[in-house]
Amino acid sequence: MTGTLRDHLDLVRAPAVLSVVGDTLAGAAAAGHRVTPRRALLPLASACLYAGGMALNDYADRDLDAVERPERPIPSGRVTEQRALQVAVGLTAAGVGLAAAGGGARALAVAVPLAASVWTYDTVAKEHAAGPVVMAACRGLDVLMGAGVGRLRAALPAAAGLAVHTAGVTLVSRGEVHGTTSSLATGVAAATAVGGAVVGAGALRRGRASAGGGPGVATAVAGLAAAAAYVATALPRQVDAAITPSAGNAFAATKAGIRAMVPLQAAWAARGGSLVSVAALAGVEVAGRLLRRAGRRPGRAEMSET
Repeated sequence: MTGTLRDHLDLVRAPAVLSVVGDTLAGAAAAGHRVTPRRALLPLASACLYAGGMALNDYADRDLDAVERPERPIPSGRVTEQRALQVAVGLTAAGVGLAAAGGGARALAVAVPLAASVWTYDTVAKEHAAGPVVMAACRGLDVLMGAGVGRLRAALPAAAGLAVHTAGVTLVSRGEVHGTTSSLATGVAAATAVGGAVVGAGALRRGRASAGGGPGVATAVAGLAAAAAYVATALPRQVDAAITPSAGNAFAATKAGIRAMVPLQAAWAARGGSLVSVAALAGVEVAGRLLRRAGRRPGRAEMSET
């Protein structure tokens, strides 16, 4: 038994994959790369690496899931262990290949350590203190893959912004079963507020510096709107978790943090001056809302990759 298409989509957390496609767009915008049909392969590379990491996560957690989340594809018997591992390997290889096709050797040089970080997190680091750091590195490297070797410095602020947010979401997600702590959730909420202010201010400065009133104003407005949407999506649930650090609030804060990835990517893309990427991410946000509305099986909103 290898499972149905829906079982496989459940295995790779298909709706959550949308949260990663904007990483390379933000990195490319920061590095000054234009959006071209070839470079459009890079978001697909990110999606494959993320989905492969999700499948690997379920493979690595199969014994724990049998106790805590028996509805997941492997413990429920909908997907075999071997099939989950095959999916993880296949999607990882596809992601690395798409990175090479979309960004050449410069993107490939980042994709390989990114894939290694994904596998390290799922198989070694996840349950250790270094887990959130490795997870944050995965997200930061994904942003840098959009810039490519040679333009990494320009994309470091965007990579750091996404990495810090990812680390915070990962830390909160550790409390989804037994609860988090008020101090941790407060720190994560503070980081969200600061991160939103930093990227919003950066987009405003970029807009003022742009030649021509129209594009500059549009960049500033888009960046400020995206930064505000990021804070509005993540912060309220994080504050709830800080006030009442229950498992339920940690779960809600984790889901909100994942959803906030897209507006954060859009804000960084606007700061890089790419209104095309902002528009693309607006479409991703709409698609995500439609998928969430369509419903999915209940389960842990785990941040297990990229």
